[in-house]
Amino acid sequence: MKVLLSGTAGPYGWPEPGCACASCGRLPAGHRAPTAVVLDDMVRLAPPAGLPLSPPADLPPGYRMTVTPDGHAVAGPDRARVLHAVPAGGQHHHPSPSWAEDCYDLVLIDLLDRPHRLGDLRRRGLVTARTQVVAIHLDHRVPSEAELARRLSFWDARSVEDGTILDTRQPAPPRDPAPRRTLILGGARSGKSAEAELRLLAEPDVTYVATGPAGRRDAEWQARVRAHQRRRPPHWATLETTELEALLRSETGTLLVDGVGAWLAAVFDGCGAWDDPAHDRPRGRRPGRFGTALDQVAARCDDLVEAWRRTRARVVAVSDEVGLSVVPATASGRVFRDALGRLNQRLAAESEEAALVVAGRPLPLPL
Repeated sequence: MKVLLSGTAGPYGWPEPGCACASCGRLPAGHRAPTAVVLDDMVRLAPPAGLPLSPPADLPPGYRMTVTPDGHAVAGPDRARVLHAVPAGGQHHHPSPSWAEDCYDLVLIDLLDRPHRLGDLRRRGLVTARTQVVAIHLDHRVPSEAELARRLSFWDARSVEDGTILDTRQPAPPRDPAPRRTLILGGARSGKSAEAELRLLAEPDVTYVATGPAGRRDAEWQARVRAHQRRRPPHWATLETTELEALLRSETGTLLVDGVGAWLAAVFDGCGAWDDPAHDRPRGRRPGRFGTALDQVAARCDDLVEAWRRTRARVVAVSDEVGLSVVPATASGRVFRDALGRLNQRLAAESEEAALVVAGRPLPLPL
C-alpha cells in the first residue's frame, strides 16, 4: 500500500499562525501543514483541518476500515494493515474484527498526545519490530524539531517531511540497541524524574521501582507520590522496595528506579547512620556505633554498584545531583551528601549513558 503524507502537523500546522510561543517562533511559516493522509491515491485517511475524522461512506473495492479504541484501522487489497492511531474522541468504537487485531505494517500516531499508547500497542502485539511507526499531528507541544527527534529516538519512531510517500511493504528501520544502564541526575524540581519516564514511555513493559524510607504519610510526600503516579502509563507495574541490589540481580526486564537518593536515605535509616557522624568525633574517642553504621552503609553501596554492573535488566535510574547545592548545615547531612556524591560517581562510571537535567533540559554527560 502506498501512503502519501501531504501534511504531518496538528490541525493548525506547525508553526501555528499567530502563535507567539518559542516552539513556533523557531520555525518558518508553513514548515509543516496539517496532517493529511491518502492511501493508494484513493482513500483519504485524515481529512483537512477542521473536518471530522470518520471513515468514508464508500470505500474502493478491496479496502476495509473500522473505528477501534486505538484509532482508525485500514486493510488494503494487498493485505497491508495501517493504523491511524489518533484519539477517536466521542466516536463509536466498533468491536475490532480479527483483521484489525493483527500486527500493523504501518502506524501513524500522535506521539505528542500520550506516547505511552505506543507502548500499549507493543504490549498487545499490534506493533512489532517490523512495524513502521511514524509520528503525525506534530506541533508546538514539543519545543523544537531537535527535541522531537530526540524523543522519537527513545520511542523507536520517526518523523517524515510533508509530501513523503511511505510503502507498507518496507519494514521498519533496524533499531539501535538501547543502553543497558542510564543514570539521570538533577537537582530538586529539575525535571529529572519526568526525563527518566519519557525515555521509557513507548516500552511495552516497565516496572517502576519506588525506593525510599517507609512510613512517609505526610501530606506533602503523598502529593509528590500522586503526581508521579499520574504521569505513569496505566500498563506499567509499580514495586515499592529498598532491596534494590537483589532486584537488579534477579530482573531481566525494564526497570525505572526513582531514585538512588531515596534508596540511600532508607539505607541510612536501616543502619542507624544519622546519629553521631564519625568525622565529628572528638579526637581520642573510640569509633562506637556510628562508625559501624557507616561501614554498613558503605557495604550496601558496594553491593549496589556491583549489582548495577552485572544486571541483565535495562535500567533507567534517577538520582539527586548534590554537588551544586548548599553545604548542609548538619554533620549528618554532610555525611549523606558525600556518600550520595560518591555513589553517583560510581554508578555513572558503570553506565552506558548519563545525563544531567537542569530546568527541564537534559544535558548528556559524555565520558
